[in-house]
Amino acid sequence: MKASVFVYPWDVIGDPDAAARIADLGVQQVTLASAYHSTRALTPRHPRHRIVTAEHAAVLYPPSPERWDGRTLRPYAAGDWAPGDAFGEAAEALAAAGLDVHTWVVLAHNSRLGAEHPDTSVVNAYGDRYPWAPCIAQPATRAYLIDLAAEAAVRPGARGTELESLGWYGLAHLHAHDKTAGVGLGDAEQYLMSLCFCPSCRHGYAQQGLDPDELAAAVRSALEPVWRGAPSDGGWPAIEKLLGADKAAATRAWRDETARTLQEVAVSAVRAAASRSGADDFQVLLHADPVPYHCGANAGVDPAHILSVADGVVVPCTGGTGLLAPFAEHLGERGVLAANFTIVSGMGGSPATLASDAARASDSGATELRLYHAGLASDADLEAVRTALA
Repeated sequence: MKASVFVYPWDVIGDPDAAARIADLGVQQVTLASAYHSTRALTPRHPRHRIVTAEHAAVLYPPSPERWDGRTLRPYAAGDWAPGDAFGEAAEALAAAGLDVHTWVVLAHNSRLGAEHPDTSVVNAYGDRYPWAPCIAQPATRAYLIDLAAEAAVRPGARGTELESLGWYGLAHLHAHDKTAGVGLGDAEQYLMSLCFCPSCRHGYAQQGLDPDELAAAVRSALEPVWRGAPSDGGWPAIEKLLGADKAAATRAWRDETARTLQEVAVSAVRAAASRSGADDFQVLLHADPVPYHCGANAGVDPAHILSVADGVVVPCTGGTGLLAPFAEHLGERGVLAANFTIVSGMGGSPATLASDAARASDSGATELRLYHAGLASDADLEAVRTALA
């Protein structure tokens, strides 16, 4: 199986051994961040630093003045953690080591955007804003995300892209020092707490025949027992029970259509940009979850629909390979179904079992592997990966 590892530009720049070390793992490809959210990252082997603090969401290359000048919503350039064309410099070194380079583009996940433009954020039924979660229903935000996808995906030297968080973001996100686990929220409660009530979404609910104020009140009423200690529940039937089947279906109709159309237009924009650059075989994958109402970095999608739009998907498999089957059922002859495994032991990964995990993924229909994350992993973790891939 073809394997690719995730890498940040700062893992490579300034470390003359990094590219060769990554190639020596036995991977054929690197998925290199070109647009990424804020993070604090360990660099255990870098000759000049051990911790990199990316203070805000940023593009890791110089954004195009022609595309962005005069626009209110625009990408932020990185600070000293990735100055200049950090992506380009790292991509060149990785390609010289014989690795294919694909871009890794984080989209609807941007705390700085929400802080500086609060009206762009998801607003829950209580009126609380989620600054890390841009509302993908808002026209200006959608236009920003589509253009960002096209620009950040199609970088010089890249042969494909993986688009992360191209869909709804909600409550479930480690935001700063996260303190939201005091009350356990299941799938149903996460969904209700992730419903957006910004003006665009309120209008969308109205188009589905719902009164937005009544819907917000229904959400609050449904959640009240949870705050008092009632057990949480999961699955769509639980959402229908809490909210009522008709209301639940109407919210899904609005949110599903909003996410689907964004994904369709963004993928089309990436392909158009790739064609203009002469890369007609440019591969477009989405980080995805086969449960359409799920929110987060792995956007909830309908497997049949998304595989008719993109060239394939990257699916989280560290907790098991069960999410692969719904995509495998709809995978075409040339489609990509990449099983994503964490290989950092300290982050819950199991590099020692990668060979058997990969075999199970293959049995479930996976055609490729994604390994998170070569820059964060210890030497022992990387040695286990090298052994497994061999």
